[in-house]
Amino acid sequence: MDPRPDLAAFLTAERLPEAYRDVIETLWTPLAGRVAALPRPAFIGLCGPQGSGKSTGAAALKLLLEAHGLRVATLSIDDFYLTRAERLALADAVHPLLATRGPPSTHDLALMTATIDRLLAGESVALPAFDKSADDRRPEGEWPRFEGPADIALLEGWCVGARPQPDGSLAEPVNPLEREADPAGIWRRHVNTALATYQPLFDRIDWLIQLLPPSFETVTGWRREQEARLPSRLMTDDQIAVFVQHYERITRWIIAEMPARADAVIRLDADRRPITG
Repeated sequence: MDPRPDLAAFLTAERLPEAYRDVIETLWTPLAGRVAALPRPAFIGLCGPQGSGKSTGAAALKLLLEAHGLRVATLSIDDFYLTRAERLALADAVHPLLATRGPPSTHDLALMTATIDRLLAGESVALPAFDKSADDRRPEGEWPRFEGPADIALLEGWCVGARPQPDGSLAEPVNPLEREADPAGIWRRHVNTALATYQPLFDRIDWLIQLLPPSFETVTGWRREQEARLPSRLMTDDQIAVFVQHYERITRWIIAEMPARADAVIRLDADRRPITG
């Protein structure tokens, strides 16, 4: 099949500037070619910090792979958050910071694993969906349905493919949130232990793509820009600064540790443009 999708329609649908066409042609198109050559079905991971363009990249990759004649199921790790009630119960039982969605242990790992298992087995699957405005999972009747079989299962998320930190790295807090709300390290040790339980799923990823920011400090600005583009803002800038601190430790670890083992590392500048050369 001639892999030439309608990029103009894609840019319009995704509300992207014309300049993103060059990113698709120079970055995502060759990556799609490499993914299309993998044995099928293939499980692809796309990792990147908040605001780095994961969702847009996943959509572009899906478009290009479909132009190769492949059936692609895209999933976001965000859609596998525990329900609000489940997170509040976890916060009550372990640590109050676990009420905030995002870090490992706040996802329904069993649901995520079962969904990907079914996709890779060629089944048709209802894909979980999370409503961030309500901070809760959508009713199952509202989940979009993927009609199998899938050639590609593409999972994107801020910690997709991440590995736990060495225990010795957990002692010192990395930001005011950890210093003030987790002085004994209970929350961060729980999150790190939970991340270890994600490894059986992450180890099955056939091809891991990493979006690499220039530094962690860039991420807060990206997250603020992301919030500003929403039809109705859910958080103020100050709230975003605190929210991002929940992700900081693992994001810094991913920036340091993952590039040596990811199958494709896409280095970004402060404007989220891929750095070439």
